[in-house]
Amino acid sequence: MKPNLCDCSATSLSVDRRSFVKGMAAAAALVLPGRALQAGLYSGPSRTSAAETAVTELHKTLTDEQKKVLCLPFEHEKRQRISANWHVTEPTLGQQNFYTSMQRELTTRIVKGLCSEEGYARLTRQMDEDAGGLHEFSIAFFGDPTDQAQPFEFMLTGRHLTLRADGNTVDRAAFGGPIIYGHDQVDPVASKNIYFYQTQQTDAVFRSLTAEQAMKAVVAQAPAEAAVQLQGAAGKFSGIRVGELNTEQKQQVEQTLKVLLAPYRSEDVSEVMETLKTSGGLDQLHMAFYSQGDLGNDRTWDIWRVEGPSFVWHYRGAPHVHAYINIGTKKA
Repeated sequence: MKPNLCDCSATSLSVDRRSFVKGMAAAAALVLPGRALQAGLYSGPSRTSAAETAVTELHKTLTDEQKKVLCLPFEHEKRQRISANWHVTEPTLGQQNFYTSMQRELTTRIVKGLCSEEGYARLTRQMDEDAGGLHEFSIAFFGDPTDQAQPFEFMLTGRHLTLRADGNTVDRAAFGGPIIYGHDQVDPVASKNIYFYQTQQTDAVFRSLTAEQAMKAVVAQAPAEAAVQLQGAAGKFSGIRVGELNTEQKQQVEQTLKVLLAPYRSEDVSEVMETLKTSGGLDQLHMAFYSQGDLGNDRTWDIWRVEGPSFVWHYRGAPHVHAYINIGTKKA
């Protein structure tokens, strides 16, 4: 992947925000769905999934002029690009005289189809607060979704969001490839920062560690946030390996995955869990908490990472939220 390291920060930060942390974990738990994470519990995405059906319908509405702008070859380099703030094509969905109201509605259906119910509510709020709404985002088609014999991918990009829909045609890539979310907030009050509950859950894992385990888990220097290339079984991973933890600690890690995956549709969750299973399961994951960027040196971690042979989830909480996710099987 070709990362774009543009920092879209425009927000100042106060270390005093830590005063909000205590007591938030219980409140955050109230908004998390109780979906189980067993591999194989759900079928993976397909060409007939809700999002992909809308992708095909949207593609069929495109005029020749729109196709010149929005439709790219499947192997186009833009499909490989990842950034927290960019537009895959120039026209935004709100551009007058380019998209029809039906095409905007179909795009809304795609986004909704890629999310759980609570995830769609979060993403909608994030798009509204960070960019002004879905109409400020851009879309592209890589390959032709109407061609049953070839892979395809739909991509939506904009400020703090990248989503993909591929009907599971992109080889060995959950979510169709790397995805991104964020929020232009650092305040940990749940009503303001819509992703702080994720940091609270990873902090619960850290608080369960012994002193010796914590020494392994804390890492001085964080990697670049967009450095989420899959390393495979031969990779070297920072932090503590989940296989070294006891049963109760592993349950906290499993709960962390459940929390992180909650915003996404069941089919993608299933593909993630199957991918994780085939690369050694939970025990092969590592969790790292970075002292770099630990505001106030209070060990309530602002940057953390869950990583294994087929899994990278990098979260940066300040100066505002950026999260980069890449899950799949490394190609030989």
